[in-house]
Amino acid sequence: MCRLKNFDQLFYNRLLKTRIRMPNPVFPRTPNLSGKDAEKKRVEILDYFHATFDRYEQLFEALNCDEAYYEKPIALRHPLIFYLGHTATFFVNKLLLAGLIEQRINPKFESMFAVGVDEMSWDDLNDARYEWPSVSEVKAYRDSVRAMGDQLIRTTPLSLPIGWDHPWWIILMGIEHERIHLETSSVLIRQHRLKYLAPHPAWPPCRATSAAPQNDLLEIPATQLRVGRDANGNIDPAGVAYYGWDNEFGCHETSITAFQASRYLVSNQEFLGFVEAGGYADESLWLDEGAGWLKFTRAEHPTFWIRDGRQWRLRLMLEEVPMPWDWPVETNYHEAKAFCNWKARTSGDPVRLPTEDEWQALREFTSIDDLACGAEERSSGGAAPANLHLARYASSCPVTEFAHGPLFDVIGNVWQWTETPIYPFDGFQVHAVYDDFTTPTYDGRHNIIKGGSWISCGNEALPASRYAFRRHFFQHAGFRYVKSGAPATSQTSQYETDRLVSEYAEFHYGDEYFDVPNFPRALAQLAIAAMGEKPADKALDLGCATGRATFELARHFERVTGIDFSARFIGLGTRLAEQGRLGYTLVEEGELVAFKERSLAELGLGPVAQKVEFFQGDACNLKPVFTGYDLILAANLIDRLYDPQKFLESVHQRLNPGGVLLLASPYTWLTEHTKREAWIGGFKKDGENFSTFDGLKTILGKHFRLLRGPFSVPFVIRETKRKFQHTLSEVSIWERN
Repeated sequence: MCRLKNFDQLFYNRLLKTRIRMPNPVFPRTPNLSGKDAEKKRVEILDYFHATFDRYEQLFEALNCDEAYYEKPIALRHPLIFYLGHTATFFVNKLLLAGLIEQRINPKFESMFAVGVDEMSWDDLNDARYEWPSVSEVKAYRDSVRAMGDQLIRTTPLSLPIGWDHPWWIILMGIEHERIHLETSSVLIRQHRLKYLAPHPAWPPCRATSAAPQNDLLEIPATQLRVGRDANGNIDPAGVAYYGWDNEFGCHETSITAFQASRYLVSNQEFLGFVEAGGYADESLWLDEGAGWLKFTRAEHPTFWIRDGRQWRLRLMLEEVPMPWDWPVETNYHEAKAFCNWKARTSGDPVRLPTEDEWQALREFTSIDDLACGAEERSSGGAAPANLHLARYASSCPVTEFAHGPLFDVIGNVWQWTETPIYPFDGFQVHAVYDDFTTPTYDGRHNIIKGGSWISCGNEALPASRYAFRRHFFQHAGFRYVKSGAPATSQTSQYETDRLVSEYAEFHYGDEYFDVPNFPRALAQLAIAAMGEKPADKALDLGCATGRATFELARHFERVTGIDFSARFIGLGTRLAEQGRLGYTLVEEGELVAFKERSLAELGLGPVAQKVEFFQGDACNLKPVFTGYDLILAANLIDRLYDPQKFLESVHQRLNPGGVLLLASPYTWLTEHTKREAWIGGFKKDGENFSTFDGLKTILGKHFRLLRGPFSVPFVIRETKRKFQHTLSEVSIWERN
């Protein structure tokens, strides 16, 4: 594998002059990752990378002043300067984690812009934590990342096919991630004040509109469905390999009974009937969660509708236009669901949103796979017959424009809300380099949207894609409705089923095995004892996993922050802090599992829940705001870091003078986590044994004195009913000079 060491602007300029462009009149589709000609595929991916970078930056050209980058479009999101930097830092952080590059470009940016995208508790949307850089600085940073990506694609050895475990999968991950944010950033721009925006020739909306059609229902036959992707070969049913996100992999099989579906997406005209009937004032039409959203927002009509006297106007991305009544209405899930409830009441029929499975039945009914995958574009050089992939407009268009068999807009125009909260297929696995793409959304609060919108590109435009958003969020999303006597069943569970997370839930909150005391509680007690009469204002549990030590430290400290690299882990801790209870499954043997529940109250931790907070972060590149602690606990962390020396040389900066650092580790050095040359011990030095504790003394001795240790603390991790992992972790306690 090629590892980049140095690149500069001169090299980048030379690369730009020699860039090879694939002849393609439309925005390049997500590449087929199979084939036999690796060098031709290299050129295709290089073009895909640059075209994606170009188009994303073109989106921000619609902002007409620097001020537009720093005022939030909506309170639940960062300002747009964050999103300009986020996609570039994602490239660097993931490539570094995968070992494809060896150095950061800008550690400050790669911490600042790393997380903060969704409305998760650990996403850190607190404005006080940020001093945003200038627009020119972020653009220069993006130039450097582009240069790095260009060099990487040109020089990294390539073999085909590219699958889940292939180094190039991470390169595609970065490109596809930016394509996701091409859409999500366009939604934020659409919610920005018009004074910050200007028309742009690259973003022309549709201008066609006429009378809206009368919607009707079509019969969709019963369907046997089998969906999911093969992680071993990443091959779709047509024998073609494409990049995919973790939630697409695994297998889902089901039988769908016959139902009826609306021929068209619900138009603005059709939705107007709901508005004029007082649908937004009739709380009985709204589910409890939707009624809460309605009460909070005081909404009276869709977000992108604007009253203009007795008329209506529609907010597009960069302008307002007279209402195009034959375009699809755009709503969040709550509004779509309330409309269906109104439709059911007025018609007397069982009307609701389709499930994800029913949308797949529509796909089967209309045979759109080749269309969505761009087969027609690739063979003819023209755009496929759908308002998709930026091939048509920079807006929605009439619901009558693109027929897919007897239905219209099965794909494209706007995303379509479904009744289905996202859930894992059987055989689901997380990708080691991006373990928090989907798992934080397996919470019953994120519903699946299908079909793609006018700006959905790359993986988003594939029928296999599974994207989910919180039900009060806005995308370029609308809906169609179905009539079915079958209930919309949910496949979510209140029990955590991710095996590793469940094992850690039991490790932290479960039973004690073989008379070995609970490990995180034992470490917290050692740390509290070491504090003596020292101040106990703030503590940091670094590498907190699922958070037991974070809660235990809050018995003594006024405020405790838990930080972990894995959103899967901190998601469980956050859920426990918010709800006071968690459930998880434990493997007994084979496919047999046991169900367990734990509460903070039964652990005596209920009163301290309000004193803890959890964030996602990289211990080797923490944000500057995480400082001023009286105690830092780092349990079983240092031998899992990619740069443990960097962490140890700078950790004193996070502690107050006299503050305490407790380190615990079994010193299980593995090259899959830490390159051999980055180990701080566990090898021969000058012909003599050099232990990790020797390394700790050498590095920490500059800023710390040893208070206690080293000594061993045991722990046991349950894997199955009859298999346990017994380990000794070496503990040392240090005081900052």
